Amino acid sequence: MKSFPALGLSGQLVDVIQQLGFETPTPVQEKAIPLLLQGNADVVALAQTGTGKTAAFGLPLVELIDPNLRQPQALILAPTRELCLQITNDLEKFSKSYKDLRSVAVYGGASMGDQIRKIKHGVNLVIATPGRLIDLLSRKALQLQTIKYVVLDEADEMLNMGFKEDIDEILATTPDTKITWLFSATMPREVRQIAQAYMRNPEEITTGTRNQANENIDHQYVVVNERDKYLALKRFLDYTTEMYGVVFCRTKVDTQQIAEHLMKDGYNADALHGDLSQQQRDKVMRSFRNKAIQVLVATDVAARGIDVDNLTHVVHMNLPDEIEYYTHRAGRTARAGRKGISLAIVGKRDRGRIQQIEKMLNKRFTKVPVPTGDEICTKKLIDMMHQVKSVEVNDEEIDSFLPEVYHELMNLSKEEIIKRFASIEFNQIYKYYRDAPDLNSAEGPRVEAGESEGYPTGERIFINVGKMDGLDKGSLLGLICDFGDVKSKQIGKIDIKGAYSFFEVEPELTEKIFKGFSGIQVRGRPVRLELTGVKKEVDRDRKRPQASKKRDRFWGNKKKSY
Repeated sequence: MKSFPALGLSGQLVDVIQQLGFETPTPVQEKAIPLLLQGNADVVALAQTGTGKTAAFGLPLVELIDPNLRQPQALILAPTRELCLQITNDLEKFSKSYKDLRSVAVYGGASMGDQIRKIKHGVNLVIATPGRLIDLLSRKALQLQTIKYVVLDEADEMLNMGFKEDIDEILATTPDTKITWLFSATMPREVRQIAQAYMRNPEEITTGTRNQANENIDHQYVVVNERDKYLALKRFLDYTTEMYGVVFCRTKVDTQQIAEHLMKDGYNADALHGDLSQQQRDKVMRSFRNKAIQVLVATDVAARGIDVDNLTHVVHMNLPDEIEYYTHRAGRTARAGRKGISLAIVGKRDRGRIQQIEKMLNKRFTKVPVPTGDEICTKKLIDMMHQVKSVEVNDEEIDSFLPEVYHELMNLSKEEIIKRFASIEFNQIYKYYRDAPDLNSAEGPRVEAGESEGYPTGERIFINVGKMDGLDKGSLLGLICDFGDVKSKQIGKIDIKGAYSFFEVEPELTEKIFKGFSGIQVRGRPVRLELTGVKKEVDRDRKRPQASKKRDRFWGNKKKSY
């Protein structure tokens, strides 16, 4: 293992690195820094999330930029605002002894006027998200003709988010003589195409084997019924009191609802997703970094750029559609050489996906049980006793108060005091879990259709009919069961509004329900379904199938109304 001075960095920069607490370079830094310091070759670097990629390209940039030239010399593109700000913050730390080197973060959700003013004052480094950079270029507020270095960070993620055309447009405005460094966790076909189109014989750096998982991550999974996922999450939170982590959901709606349910149930939690303003996002992240929030519930996109080194857990409420996303998620934990747990809470139909991810990562997952009520109660009491044993006693301050305490407890034996003291923690948790079912059983707890408690984390479907169509929960449930050919116990919570409604359903039934409602009309207008977060409309152009007796009973050819 080389040291930072051995990589060719200047003594001035090495001093800064040591002040920041870095001792030895990571594998990607060890391979990339000497090559990038030469400043004359395009480079493709493949390395997983959390391996120190920002320093791998940031330290060479600090050395190569001429701060006396008040013009943009380096452009770093990142997929999200959080990652953009994280990179900017890291570069400012690296360059703190380079007083004249200036950088600007360019991203949506913040004042464009402030960003333009900083650019006019003269900047050397531009760290940007593609969308906002396109806006500035169209306003001619920023020129890229002087750019010498372009860094594409998290290139695979930018393409997954649909930034291909923006990247093409941005790179087309930069000089042909620029040096391009592409950093990515994976190398899909689209990333390879960008490398071929905009890079000249790039040298490739790979750390470990492709798709290799961080060896410090313990990959676990638990299998429960779909509607029991939220209950399982709560049990792991109750059992693992030291948990400090990120809970991943597929959609913004799932993210917000699970966070709200956790907060209502007394957990220190909050949501991070794309519908939040920048001010709200900054507030949430500040609370999370300060550990005022124990659990951050986030979407894949919003979680990009979360730079917190001491996370103990990553929890997957839904396995991602793209297997590569799993690697990005899990990489939020086990950073800087620490250990971490990646826990997937899956339904029975997702067990095959676990095997796919195992094969891709060449990593065995451990199946773990959901803690039972008795196990949680025991763990809570033991944790409390450990706190009692390890608490720091300030004899000088507390001694004057103890006589009254002794007097109050004088009629109780030592055993009675311990029993009563333990009951302070025990009574409430035992009351909750006293009759709690075993979520590891084949059936698990059941709830009445249309009235599910909590949040089952199944699919939530929008339907454009409601009270104004003469429907109530019972009649809407009947429609869903008839047209979708499903059983009432497979339908979760129904939320009926004026002109529209929502209902929750086990994910494996969504396609069947959408097909069942295809071509159906009510009062002359087509019924429309949307999967929350992913629009999935009934095809209005398809000819309506001939109504069956079931369809006539509700709104068939006679268009009977309620």
